[in-house]
Amino acid sequence: LLISTIFGSGCTDNGNEGGDSRAVKSGDTVQVDYTGKLEDGTVFDTSKEDVAKQAGIYVDGSYAPITFVAGAGQMIKGFDKGVIGMKVGEEKTITIPPEEAYGEYDKSKILAIPVEKLNITNRSELPEAGQTLRDMSGNQYKVTAVNDTHITVDANHELAGKTLVFDIKLVSIE
Repeated sequence: LLISTIFGSGCTDNGNEGGDSRAVKSGDTVQVDYTGKLEDGTVFDTSKEDVAKQAGIYVDGSYAPITFVAGAGQMIKGFDKGVIGMKVGEEKTITIPPEEAYGEYDKSKILAIPVEKLNITNRSELPEAGQTLRDMSGNQYKVTAVNDTHITVDANHELAGKTLVFDIKLVSIE
């Protein structure tokens, strides 16, 4: 009877060397170390300082695992789905198509804005191609061209239309 009670209660060693045997489910708060790459292997983001330095994308700041609520829409859809079912310490690589990342590239998000609508008093204040602008709502626009009458901006996310590859490691489930 004691043996069946122990097995029935789940109080057995699962061979995980004292690790957390729970799997991530929607609603769990998790911490994940990650490295995000394009299909050609180019690293565009990481939570690891050494990887950032090696990839030439290091920016002063803190590098640490990201914390988010799985399934709550705080992350891109494919990343969110990728952590569901993982266990603490587990590592895997997930490939995320554009529709589960930042969407397909949308040519209708390329906008030509008349210079007079920018309320610029001095022509030297015009943005330059390559510069990133934000509107009052926090939306980002990359300036792609500037001439005497218009500036052309692209409102697509810089990773729109791209398949993303993430190496992830589940650090904790809270």
